[in-house]
Amino acid sequence: MFENAKVEAKANIYFDGKVTSRTLHLENGEAVTLGFMLEGSYTFNTQKKEIMKVTQGAMTVLLPNEESWKTVSENEEFIVPANSAFQVKIEKYADYTCYYVTED
Repeated sequence: MFENAKVEAKANIYFDGKVTSRTLHLENGEAVTLGFMLEGSYTFNTQKKEIMKVTQGAMTVLLPNEESWKTVSENEEFIVPANSAFQVKIEKYADYTCYYVTED
């Protein structure tokens, strides 16, 4: 649960609407997105370090500098370094939370 968060009403829409999210701005100045992905394959670029947590469904990810894909299911997470790219495959759907890390 995110208390005292400000939510941007306008959705972030990617890949012809197959990936959507809403941005929450937390009291401490950090940002979090709550998103949903439909079936498909996607590549995302990062500016900040990201912690992605799957809240429903599953996603298969190929992280930077790794050679094998990893399936991440409900309540599991993975970390993506800042200034990198990662690939995602969705078989059915994935509901997720993305935490943008401002400090290590």
